[in-house]
Amino acid sequence: MSILIVSPGKKLDSWVEALKEADLSVPVYLPEQVQDPSDITFALAWNHPPGFFRQFTNLRAISSFGAGVDHLVKDQQIPASVAITRIIDPLLSGDMAEFALSVVLKHMRGLTRYCRYQAENQWKKHRYLRIKNVRVGIMGTGMIGHHVANYLLKAGFKVDGWGRTPGRDAAYTKYHGNDQLGDFLKGCQILICLLPLTSATNGIINKHLLRKLPLGAHVINLGRGAHVVDKDLIQCIDEGHLSGAHLDVFDPEPLPEDHPFWEHPIIDITPHVASLTDPHSVAMQVMENYQRLQKGEPLINTVSRDLEY
Repeated sequence: MSILIVSPGKKLDSWVEALKEADLSVPVYLPEQVQDPSDITFALAWNHPPGFFRQFTNLRAISSFGAGVDHLVKDQQIPASVAITRIIDPLLSGDMAEFALSVVLKHMRGLTRYCRYQAENQWKKHRYLRIKNVRVGIMGTGMIGHHVANYLLKAGFKVDGWGRTPGRDAAYTKYHGNDQLGDFLKGCQILICLLPLTSATNGIINKHLLRKLPLGAHVINLGRGAHVVDKDLIQCIDEGHLSGAHLDVFDPEPLPEDHPFWEHPIIDITPHVASLTDPHSVAMQVMENYQRLQKGEPLINTVSRDLEY
């Protein structure tokens, strides 16, 4: 009974080390180290090749490296009998909230514009927005989105949230369902996407949605790249309806070198760094699920294949 770690192109030494620190008695393997595939019962995965897990006939559970599980749910070759779990870590939520605040403040103070001015040797000044006058909308009020919303609320922003269902009670204003999406959008000076990627949310940030935002709204995508229809976002910015965007996630990743986002003057790009999983912070959680699996106990942080998150 062993754990397999798979993430093509990613250095995995720190994950192996963290899991062994959590429980030295459990064998942990990388794909190239597996001699008997039937020995693997639990896997930790991120962006595995489609169909990769077919060779592991005794696999019973797969954990994502982080909160996102779209890379696992979309692989139809993973048997329904294999449980899928995700990572829920306060450190991830805290990192995401800090990043969201940083990007929001960058937009409010026009720092992207000043970086451009510096490159052009221009000395120009502009008025800026103040926190008390800004309303931020959070699309996706699950575990991380709820934390980000509360973080921004405590910083002094007006905050609205929108999700598939009403969800938990909150200090910020909440909207839910397609019927309330329009009312939510019309108040968002800054829109932050933190939705899970599902068949229902794929391409949700399109020109029809973006044009429901107020004139001059700013878009921040911290969810998944496939949430955004790239050409629609560029069109709404170039038409002057949006004031710009900050994108941390893309489809595909890495972003191709010839993609128009790279050269756009008011689209800022970061390489999927808003919130990075710390192996040593989550190793005990992964190992707990491994131990639960061996004992036949219910796993924690399981994913619904019907809901896709």
